[in-house]
Amino acid sequence: MSTDLAPATDPDVVLVGGGVMSATLASLLGVVAPDWSVTVFESGPAVAGESSRPWNNAGTGHAALCELNYTPAGPDGSVDVTKAVTINEQFAVSRQFWSHLVRSGLTGSPKEFITPVPHVSFVTGEAGRSYLRTRHAAMSAQPAFEGLEYTDDPAVLARWVPLVMAGRPADQVVAATRSAAGTDVDFGSLTRLLFGAAEDRGVHVHVDQRVTDVERREDGRWSVTVRDTVSGEERTVRTRFLFVGAGGGALPLLQKATIPEIRGFGGFPVSGMFLHTNSPELVSAHQAKVYGQAAVGAPPMSVPHLDLRLIDGDHSLLFGPYAGFSPRFLKAGSIFDLPLSVKPNNLGSMLGVARTELALTRYLIGELLQSRRARHETLTAFVPLAEQADWDMVTAGQRVQVIKRDPVTGRGVLQFGTELVVGGEGTIAGLLGASPGASTAVSAMLTVLERCFPDRIAAWRPKLQEAIPSYGRRLNDDPALLAEVRADTMQTLELNG
Repeated sequence: MSTDLAPATDPDVVLVGGGVMSATLASLLGVVAPDWSVTVFESGPAVAGESSRPWNNAGTGHAALCELNYTPAGPDGSVDVTKAVTINEQFAVSRQFWSHLVRSGLTGSPKEFITPVPHVSFVTGEAGRSYLRTRHAAMSAQPAFEGLEYTDDPAVLARWVPLVMAGRPADQVVAATRSAAGTDVDFGSLTRLLFGAAEDRGVHVHVDQRVTDVERREDGRWSVTVRDTVSGEERTVRTRFLFVGAGGGALPLLQKATIPEIRGFGGFPVSGMFLHTNSPELVSAHQAKVYGQAAVGAPPMSVPHLDLRLIDGDHSLLFGPYAGFSPRFLKAGSIFDLPLSVKPNNLGSMLGVARTELALTRYLIGELLQSRRARHETLTAFVPLAEQADWDMVTAGQRVQVIKRDPVTGRGVLQFGTELVVGGEGTIAGLLGASPGASTAVSAMLTVLERCFPDRIAAWRPKLQEAIPSYGRRLNDDPALLAEVRADTMQTLELNG
């Protein structure tokens, strides 16, 4: 990575942000358009310093195997698994592309960024058990979730999740599902590997370079103003295509682009915290990722989970999240990020969410006022015998939830997901939002290619299908292809144990 801007003059493509989204798009462009010049600008001193940093995200490798908020229950008690199937297929696309890159010589072992970890959903109470049983039946009917196990036997659960079961009342109703196909992903390591490979083929990655302004020129190109965060020097580069993958920093830059497609969009920043332990005794007793249910009326971001993590070669456990509030859109951002993002065209959306999301407001206030003891009590509801001295608090990354205008009602709505904004006749694109985020980066960036370069997709399709065999097909509708993809990616990514 370099701070020298000499090679950055008028590239074909500029990618703003040094996270997994830009790294993935750079990698895809290397497959379909290897002759294009690509330049990356990252404002921090290194890539993968914000949401892609492993301590700043859950690293679950979201495949919808355990996240209960992806499978909502209907009024009649039925469970809708549509979103879960889609996310599972999207993660399979990521695994296929990563496998292609490994076969093509991606430096290092796949174990540097992905390892097998069982995914478990855990509930308590009769209502929770009834829901999970119905969910299991609905999911098991889908090829994507073949092999998903269900139990409400405490003895079996004591083997699956001993740390969660130890000390739990013997008469408490419990139930869980388990998938051995789950993974843990170090998106920081993956991002560095992707950028390293990109640089080897000529992509210029510049750190300590903050994009401060973007403007559409009369010739259709974009002028991108870049400031060196160390020297303060500014310069401008021009590009045919601009991608803004700067996490929480994407919204302000898209607003500066003044594209009509960003009108009405706002952002609601939420900070996160996790309790952390690397106690060998505790880690050895919890070899899984376990997701529970959010409290009644609480937002999806509050879903409690106890995750086994492998970061920089060391195992640890994270429990959370505990939400907080900061007006910053990035951990290294400004306290003025939120107020400066309020514009006349999104003020209505922002005020509308302020009125309608009172439950979220109450939740955040409650989280902010929690004492250390109260946070520990939340942990003991999940891990009954947890000792406060074994756990310390770590601050995770900033997440900027999307606020957008409902096209029917015209009111602002808060969206817990991601949103791709494309403007300038496909010459600029930006990604807003959070979970499932990094896990579905390849699908998200394929959508960028499809929406921004529709006239080239037909010619690119053979190369994309070589890299991603399921490209253009639904894996859940093709069990034979699904089985083939799973077997291939498990072997290539060394997920067999």
